[in-house]
Amino acid sequence: MAILDGKRILVTGVLNDASIAFTVAERAQEEGAEVVLTSFGRAMSLTRRAAKRLPTSPEIVELDVTDPAHLDALPGAVDGQLDGVLHAIAFAPESCLGGGFLDAPWDDVAVALQISAYSLKALAVAVLPLMDESGGSIVALDFDNTQAWPVYDWMGVAKSALESTARYLARDLGPRRVRVNLVCAGPLRTIAAKSIPGFERFEEVWEQRAPLGWDVRDRGPAAQACVALLSDLFPATTGEMLHVDGGFHAVGA
Repeated sequence: MAILDGKRILVTGVLNDASIAFTVAERAQEEGAEVVLTSFGRAMSLTRRAAKRLPTSPEIVELDVTDPAHLDALPGAVDGQLDGVLHAIAFAPESCLGGGFLDAPWDDVAVALQISAYSLKALAVAVLPLMDESGGSIVALDFDNTQAWPVYDWMGVAKSALESTARYLARDLGPRRVRVNLVCAGPLRTIAAKSIPGFERFEEVWEQRAPLGWDVRDRGPAAQACVALLSDLFPATTGEMLHVDGGFHAVGA
């Protein structure tokens, strides 16, 4: 039996078929899930185009995680039980990346923190009414920021905030049988990666140091970890940071 048979999964962040979110949606469908995508604004046309490349073309609901009206309307838009949610949402203005850590203004930093970290809490609260009967699993995409990285700057700070947010959500949602976990993927060539100046520095060091090796073009391992966490295979795991990075995090220089 497929591990997501009978489950309904909400997937955010699908902009094209080169995203981790797209591969999660694809794998989830292959494992028997009904998938619902989210998008909004000008990105909606990109999401619709990508959705047609999935094994089954899914429903797409409008969601801007910074818009309280969209969040309030989400349970009605999705209409029915949800068993899992993938949070694949991150953004930082140009000033927050590429070496300008000391110069980025608060207004730009606030945008990065709201969209990349606070949105996990906002999304979790929005979907909670759809999980209240039987609980569920919320999985967010992360890039482990337990140390400072070159050029990542305020996005790194936002990822640290995301990690802390996931732990507090795990604490508060556990009694309602909702698990909250993070998948910390190594660097992958996605639209998000292209927005990071100097991203090639991550690629080079990962290929050299990851004990299992690392392919920046292969989104499969990260997506499969997300699907596993969205399933019932980890019923007692929450607040976890699951590394899918070829073992890079475990070794020194």
